[in-house]
Amino acid sequence: MFHARDSCQFPAALAIAPAPLGLGDCYMPAEAPHIRPSYAILIAISAVGPLALNIFMPSMPGLQQEFGVSYGVAQLTLTLYLVGMAVCQLVYGPISDKVGRRPMLLTGMALFVIASVMAALAPTIHVLIAARLLQAVGGAAGIVLARAMVRDVFDRETSASVISYITMAFVVAPMVAPAIGGYIDVHGGWRMGFWALAALGAVIMAAAFRHLPETHVNRSQAGGGMSLLTGAVSLFALPRFRGYTLVLAFTSSVFFAFLGGAPHIMMDVLGRTPMEYGLWFATVSAGYMAGNFISGRYTRKVGLDRMIMAGCGITLSGGLLCFAAAVTGLLSPATLFLPMCLAALGNGLTIPNGTAGAISVDPRLTGAAAGWSGFAQMACGAAASQLVGSLQDGWPAAVFWFMAGASLLALLSHLAALRKAEPAG
Repeated sequence: MFHARDSCQFPAALAIAPAPLGLGDCYMPAEAPHIRPSYAILIAISAVGPLALNIFMPSMPGLQQEFGVSYGVAQLTLTLYLVGMAVCQLVYGPISDKVGRRPMLLTGMALFVIASVMAALAPTIHVLIAARLLQAVGGAAGIVLARAMVRDVFDRETSASVISYITMAFVVAPMVAPAIGGYIDVHGGWRMGFWALAALGAVIMAAAFRHLPETHVNRSQAGGGMSLLTGAVSLFALPRFRGYTLVLAFTSSVFFAFLGGAPHIMMDVLGRTPMEYGLWFATVSAGYMAGNFISGRYTRKVGLDRMIMAGCGITLSGGLLCFAAAVTGLLSPATLFLPMCLAALGNGLTIPNGTAGAISVDPRLTGAAAGWSGFAQMACGAAASQLVGSLQDGWPAAVFWFMAGASLLALLSHLAALRKAEPAG
């Protein structure tokens, strides 16, 4: 724990404090409106973006044949989607600090629906790529704003628990999306998948419009005239925001490095089938969900920073076990995936608590903090995955070095943040 005062509890619906808080400070709300956003809607808005990414993957060969393009061109429908989701997280957060979460969320969902229809009707690959980019811009709204809305109405420790449960459900969407996408593609073609996404987005938007309240109620003091740049400067000037963000970035890099290297290790080095890879990967998803469940259940008792410390330690253990299996020649599906399951368990403890910590450093900049911390996760994770993928042909062990190194850096970042913690008050 940074300070014992971190664990103090106040009413669930918290308004915005008039000034940045010292490390671990709790703040009393200027007013405490009884605002409780629906968990189901928060889960839906945060999952629709990743669902749209993964549900499309089985349709790649079909659109490649229909448009007569190379795989590299078709791959842009995925690559630019990731770029759009990463960059737009920087925009939604700061703007929502000024105008509110609800308008930005509804705008994002409307754009998601329009882009999905545009993709379903796309006459050329270029239109489809543009539609996918717009779809990512719309889908990114839920990822950022769901976290910010949770922090608007819950104190720091409770928000970590709520984010844990949302994230646990959020993991299910990418897991089942390829199977759903494959079924839709077989029976209706790749365009039918986009019509299904448009319908789902419309239902979520209607539910949000009717049932999701505005949670950011004190916008008069929310960051003043801070722009994206000045808000970032204010946030990164705070040692504990840098600490939480680095922990999130390095922890995510462990997982994405595994994603970039594990298929090559499993199928090319170990000679196993894609089906075996998929079955073993279920253990990783189960580990991550278990970590989120434990975090949601016990963060309020144990404390946010202790949970991060435990998560970093467990992730490091998993990374070192994978590394040890590689360097000792004992590599097998079990010694690859079971240690990664342990690392994923640690991620499940670290990521929701690190997210809650990052978005709690300055109540005036909750949205901006959610955007920048989310961007750091996705950007560093994507870079780790791409780098491992580019190195693995000549250096198959690259994934194990990256996993061990990133998990160690995550732990060291948290320890450094604890050491530099400014005194409360």
